[in-house]
Amino acid sequence: MELTQLKYFQAMAKCHHFTQAAEEMAVSQSALSRSIQKLEQELGVTLFERHGRTSELTEAGQKFLFHVDRVIRELALAEQEIELDNGGAGVVHLSFLHSLGDTFLPLILRQFHERYPHIDVKLNQQNSSMLSEQLTSGETDICLCSTMNEPDTAWMYLWSEEMFLVVPEDHPLAQKSRVNLREIEDEPFVALKPEYTLRQQVNQFLDLAESHPQIVFEGDEVHTLVSFVAAHLGVSILPHVPCTEHLGVVFVPISFPLCKRAVGIAWNTSRPLSPAAMTFQQFTIHHFVHDGEIPLTQSQDGGKAAR
Repeated sequence: MELTQLKYFQAMAKCHHFTQAAEEMAVSQSALSRSIQKLEQELGVTLFERHGRTSELTEAGQKFLFHVDRVIRELALAEQEIELDNGGAGVVHLSFLHSLGDTFLPLILRQFHERYPHIDVKLNQQNSSMLSEQLTSGETDICLCSTMNEPDTAWMYLWSEEMFLVVPEDHPLAQKSRVNLREIEDEPFVALKPEYTLRQQVNQFLDLAESHPQIVFEGDEVHTLVSFVAAHLGVSILPHVPCTEHLGVVFVPISFPLCKRAVGIAWNTSRPLSPAAMTFQQFTIHHFVHDGEIPLTQSQDGGKAAR
């Protein structure tokens, strides 16, 4: 069995017409017909029900086509991967949560570009609901996000971020080594808008603590929230935001409840990743595995988180 035979079979399965399939493959109709007949003899089954110059796949032909499509697709991906390893160009579309732009992402991107300088990473910063839509529609290849439980989506845990109470440096709670969220009952509070996963998690933390701060502002950027805290407009709950201490804010650890959020990598399982996207996916996963952050396990059932 030769690769050419498989390609001829695939073309015939798509066109259902010997003349059209032969034209698409740039061979004579007789050569294509002989190739398919030889393939049927080797397999010992009839792949097509012939009706003059047209044909329809038999049940055996439909089953065989499924595997042929996969083989040809995998060979094409292998060729592209080899090209990438030899300095070939590629593009990966990466979307990520707003709050990740200041933490691990810049480090990952810098190391990835050093290893794969010819792969172009197109970045898109969005809220969690938009990330899910983009992954489903195919607008993006990879997402760095909190847990995602959408159909045809795999999500793999990468790291955990501790959440802190952010207060002005002259706030009474700023000098404490740890705080209970009950201590901010009735405090003015600034938070992300409700559609952000981070905001939803903060709401859960406050519910666990039975704490009810007064929400005075809802924004889109964590830097905006930190600036509002610095201006004494309220307190907030956020992951640590680098290079903001000069604003006059303090990130106080929280004793109750346990305030952490899981961050992972997500991709659509209904279609294969491009070699460039697969390269970024594996690079990112191995980055955290190598650092001892996570076990090398993976969700394969379209949306169940691997922890």
